[in-house]
Parts: sequence; C-alpha cells; structure tokens
Amino acid sequence: MALLPVLCYPDPRLHKVAKPVAQVDERIQKIVADMAETMYEAPGVGLAATQVDIHECIVVIDVSDDQNELMVFINPEIIWASPEKKSWREGCLSAPDYYDEVERPSEIRVKALDIKGKEFELDADGLLAVCLQHELDHLQGKVFVEYLSILKRSRISQKMKKRAKELESQR
Repeated sequence: MALLPVLCYPDPRLHKVAKPVAQVDERIQKIVADMAETMYEAPGVGLAATQVDIHECIVVIDVSDDQNELMVFINPEIIWASPEKKSWREGCLSAPDYYDEVERPSEIRVKALDIKGKEFELDADGLLAVCLQHELDHLQGKVFVEYLSILKRSRISQKMKKRAKELESQR
C-alpha cells in the first residue's frame, strides 16, 4: 500500500469527471487499498479517486468512530434521494482546514459495486448520506466549496494557493 498525494482546490484536475470502472480487478483493489490508507492517514472519513488524480468511479468511506469499518463504492450512483433536506458542516481533504454548511437530501439510496465487483444497494442517512453525496460530487468534478458563495470560494481558493506556495518553498 502507498499514500497518495491529495489534490487541493482549486486544482483543475478536481473538475475532471471520473469514468466508470470496467472491471474490478487487482489494479482496482490496489487503488482501493492505497485510497483507504491515504484517507485514514489524513485523517478523513471519505475519499474519491478524483481527489488523488485517479479519474475512475471509486470511493472509500469510513464514518465509524474507531475507523475500522471501511466501505468501498465502485461505480456508485444515487438512485433515490429524499425530498427532505438537511444542512451539515462539511470539510474536505482537498480544501484542508476549511468547513462550511452545505444543504443536501437527508436520506439517499446508492447502488454500487463492492471490492469484489458484486453489485449492492445501500440506504443511508446522517453522516453516511452526507459523505456519500460529497464524494459522489467529486466523481462528477464538483468540490463542496462550489456550493458556497462566490466570495467564500474566492477566499478558499486564495488560501489554498498561498498554502501551496508555502509548501513548495519549504521543499
């Protein structure tokens, strides 16, 4: 397994739309393992392949308190969303140290493939529903900060660019 570099907003690669996985094989399973290691190390509760510059429909999530319940979603799609909305304070590994409120459907149903390529459906609410919607947005080339006002997005973008320059100068 290996830690993967996480792209930071406003990197244009975060806006690429991911392609479906044709076959769940050893290559995909290695990507999943590397993504899980990267997510846990960050630490985060979810990671989409787009965030690590892999533009395939793969998401890993673990919303458990002990971070020992890894969930894998390959080619995930939301097949139902409740009309009821809920606002959650979200953060993102691609916009570190920034959190804000985003309103999303409070419940969803997702269809996906698991790590062995077997199709499954899952009903989700609470943090899992928020996390799934957030990560699936990444696969569509959308970062959560794009739900925010233009002014907030601009500030985040400026902070991220400044941070990148500081990190680059430290190397």
